[in-house]
Amino acid sequence: MEQYFDIRYEFDVPTVHKSIDEQIAKEQPGYICVADGNILTMVNKNIKYRKVIDGSMFSICDSSWVPVFIRQIYGHHREQYCGSDIFIDIVRARKHRMIFLGTKQKTLDALQQNLAKENPQIAGMTFKELPFCAVEEFDYKDIAETIEKDGADIIWVALGAPKQEIFMSRLKPHLKKGVMIAVGAAFNFYSGLADAPKRCPKWMHKMHLEFVHRIFMEPKKQIRRCWHIVVTLPRIMRKERKVKNSKKD
Repeated sequence: MEQYFDIRYEFDVPTVHKSIDEQIAKEQPGYICVADGNILTMVNKNIKYRKVIDGSMFSICDSSWVPVFIRQIYGHHREQYCGSDIFIDIVRARKHRMIFLGTKQKTLDALQQNLAKENPQIAGMTFKELPFCAVEEFDYKDIAETIEKDGADIIWVALGAPKQEIFMSRLKPHLKKGVMIAVGAAFNFYSGLADAPKRCPKWMHKMHLEFVHRIFMEPKKQIRRCWHIVVTLPRIMRKERKVKNSKKD
């Protein structure tokens, strides 16, 4: 585990999965954050939200640009491991019972049908729509009871940042076990619905242009996010360079 930009990242993919398996074996609750550029910005602007991210087991790097920044500042080579990839990797592994929370039932039903092609066990798993409400208004005790009755080891949460990270931090005290992972748009990507947002083409991903694709898919939402990232990034970079220099002293 390494800390950059005030976020504790785990970049090693085998270690990510080993940590999940160990947490499940211990029968202790925990959560993993999927840290994209939006989360990077909010962590550096909001102390309360930073505590939510700090309360996770670790974060995986969902941003293709963060490894570039790390290489520029430290000379370290690190790789992105995005939420959509950890999602489908765990589904295909067929190791754990899972529960899927969030978004609309139409999307959840299509997601279940589509994922069952990858993992037939999915057909018998729970896909539960959560009410549209403020993060403070969820009945966390009731949700935890549903998860406990289900027996799920992996709890997928798709509510969008920062809501889904706060949701996990508030749900954790009510859980007896289970690893929660916030995957944002992954439910849409793998639902197969014609009108759902799609992942960017591989060439755009390699060119670090996924944000452009997302702007075209969801302009109102993504332009606002990208603007916050752009105006905050110079300060974040200056701060991290100071962190690097302080380690030399």
